[in-house]
Amino acid sequence: MYAAERQQTILSRARSAGRVEVTALAEDLGVTTETVRRDLTVLEERGSLRRVHGGAIPVERLDPEPTLATRSGRLTDVKRRIAARVLDEIPAGSTVLLDSGSTTLAVVELLPPDRGLTVVTNSVPAAAQLLARTDVSLYLLGGRVRGVTGAAVGEWTAAALADVVVDVAVLGTNGISARRGLTTPDQAEAEAKRAMVSAARRVVVATDSSKAGDDHFHRFAEIGGVDVVVTDTDLPDDVAQELRAAGPEVVTA
Repeated sequence: MYAAERQQTILSRARSAGRVEVTALAEDLGVTTETVRRDLTVLEERGSLRRVHGGAIPVERLDPEPTLATRSGRLTDVKRRIAARVLDEIPAGSTVLLDSGSTTLAVVELLPPDRGLTVVTNSVPAAAQLLARTDVSLYLLGGRVRGVTGAAVGEWTAAALADVVVDVAVLGTNGISARRGLTTPDQAEAEAKRAMVSAARRVVVATDSSKAGDDHFHRFAEIGGVDVVVTDTDLPDDVAQELRAAGPEVVTA
């Protein structure tokens, strides 16, 4: 087993079990404990695991809903690659619904000029970035703003979305799995995301692979209701196959 394959196996086990232990991994993988510790260090530097005494814990288990600022500082290169690939799903002249989140914010940062887009968003940070863009027709959804995500949520948000139809919705998620679908910790946030899915002709989910298999309290969409999942190359092949079998196209960047 190559180092990259071994590290992916360790990460998958950590996300499945909630933690991994050095000695058990060494025995199961047939390597020394020193090798396992080096792998854990690599995964920690990548932002996927947090080292603890005797093992490691996936970062998403330690902080189920980090702030937007915290998430924006994680996996920045990965999120920019994902965002660049998402742009291929947004035709010129289309109407785009942008969810809140660090990956969708990366999409905003990479939007090229002169594509004639109409952008609808519940993200205050995204709207602030787009405000000066003369080539974008911007619509900001109202509602109660959650400080942790900078997203407008609640009845006002859902009511506004009930009366619009957009070409493409680009959504983030806290968790994704073939069995549980797309999930998030907050009920109001889930309601807003659910309304976004209903408003879109085509649904694109932009998420890094650390969200795979991490199921949260509130589900806002089944996998079958998604057209495309754009993620990174660290997504395990078996997980990608499970997602594809449930309906969406899965592409990596």
